Formats: sequence, structure tokens, C-alpha cells
Amino acid sequence: MMLSKKLKMAALGMAAVMSFGLIAGCGSQSQSGTDKKYSVGVVQLVEHDALDAANKGFVDALKERGFEEGKNLTIDNQNAQADQSNLQNIGQRFVTNKVDLIYAIATPAAQTVANLTKDIPIVGSAITDYVGAKLVKSNEAPGGNVTGTSDMNPIKEQVDLLMKLCPNAKTIGCVYTSSEVNSEIQFKAMKEYAESKGLKVEAATISTVNDIQQAVQSLTGKVDAFYVPTDNVIASAMPTMTAVAMEAKKPIICGESNMVKAGGLATYGVDYYQLGRQSGMMAADILEGKSKPATMEIQFSKNLKAVINKGVADKLGITIPADVLKDAETIN
Repeated sequence: MMLSKKLKMAALGMAAVMSFGLIAGCGSQSQSGTDKKYSVGVVQLVEHDALDAANKGFVDALKERGFEEGKNLTIDNQNAQADQSNLQNIGQRFVTNKVDLIYAIATPAAQTVANLTKDIPIVGSAITDYVGAKLVKSNEAPGGNVTGTSDMNPIKEQVDLLMKLCPNAKTIGCVYTSSEVNSEIQFKAMKEYAESKGLKVEAATISTVNDIQQAVQSLTGKVDAFYVPTDNVIASAMPTMTAVAMEAKKPIICGESNMVKAGGLATYGVDYYQLGRQSGMMAADILEGKSKPATMEIQFSKNLKAVINKGVADKLGITIPADVLKDAETIN
């Protein structure tokens, strides 16, 4: 009887130890899940206000979702300075380092990293047409390792805005980078719609920022106003374009608001900070294991707004109609 009692006591003791071990083990597992470190590679095509804003919005959204740099997140933030070889090297670095996710800002950046990996999730932003850029099979079902947000402009509304602000304009000039797929898509859409409204369109293409001045000058005598898409090369050197256009007294309707701040007349377009935030929320879902790029629909901007540069309007002698002004953000 005494032996049986001792055996029972020993069994109870062992059970208690095992139970404690299981509890401790569960606690340790949960803690290690909480302490998991994530790595994200960010590749930005070039430095300009719109892409910078998309970068910041992404990081802020991740932080809001609990992924904070210096705590549980390492961000390798790289700018290619519009150089294809830089894009290639940056993308290869991310693949070699086996980052958990790549954030690609602008079409060429996404195309480069998508060609380098089919395994690492890629979230894009500031990309006009994912299908046209051959990044996804469809906007509804991307089907691979790429998803993200599109900055496709409300081009019809932008042309309508141009006609309201410049009612006497008969010919629109467009300058864009021939190698940027996103710019070509926007130009073609603008041309088709503008011509349906009875406007004539003249175009000049560029390869680098060094071509901008000559391209604008070649059109100033032929056009009444300019339209500029969300072109990364022009956005990075917008003051060059505005200087020539302003000297010729030609207004510029822009693809996005930061171009307006740099001397354009107006836009009705995308808020790139908010677009970056949308991409950040998508990335958080992927990092948390809630979604995969293959089945995440391409998202479009939820925050479109009119922005008017009143200082430019005054210099050009343009009166802003009251119905445009009432809902617009104005800058001087």
C-alpha cells in the first residue's frame, strides 16, 4: 500500500512536470511567432515626389499593421536612379538575400524583379497597367507572385479638365518617355479621347531628362496646351518642362499632383501616398499569411482629387471656373 501510494505520488509529480513543460513549450512557441523578423526589399525606379510618397505610404501602412522597422522588420530601401543595370543589381541582391517580400515602385522596377524571381512575393505600386506590362495574367486573378496597386489615371476626366480650363485650346501637346510602357498606354488613351472631342494631338518622345527641353520646344509653336502622363523621367525633372512651357505661355495638365506643385497648371489624379498605403496593406496581408499574390486582385486608387496651381493660373491669365475650384485643392 505504501509502495502504491509512492507510485501514485511519483506519477502525479511526473504529470505535473509534463504539464508544465507543455505550457512552457506553448508559451515559447507563441513568443517565437511574435518575435519573428521580416525582411522587405524596396526598389524604387527613380527619386521624385510621387514615387517618394508611394514609398512612405507603404512603410507607414506596414507600421500600422505591426511591421515596424527596427523592431520586427528590416527594410532594404534602394533607388535605381532610372538605371536599368542598377535595377538588375538591386533585384538580384534581394533574391540572393531571400527577402520575405519585394515592394517595386514603378513599372520598370516591377518588371525587373519579376524576371528575377517567381517565388518571392512582389507587391507593386505606381504601375499603370499590370497586364500590359506582362506582370500578371489578369487584374482579377494575377496568377503568379506579383500583385499591387495601379496608378491608372482618370484620363477622360483630365482631358475634360483641360477643356474647362483652356476652352479655346484646339491642339494638345504631349511629351512622354518612349521606353516607359505606362506612359505610352496613357498617351494612346489620351489621344483617342481627345480626338473624339475634336482636339488635335501632337507628340514628342524622349529617352532621358536631357531630351526634355528640346522636345517641349519642338511643340510650343504647334500646341495650345500640354498634357503630361505619370511619366517617371519627366516627373524627375518637371521644372525643366515647366520652365519652357511657361516661357511660351502654354499651360500643362499633369498626370499627378506633385507635377502640379512643380509648375503644372492642374490635375485630376492619384494621391500617391494613399496608393502606397494600399500597397502596404496588401503586403501586410501577404506577410501575415492571409493572402497570396496569385489570388489578390490588382487594386486601383481610392483617392482621386483635383489640384490647381493658382499661382501658375494667374501668371497665364487663366480663370478657374467656380465648379472646378469648389472641390479642388489649390496651391500657389
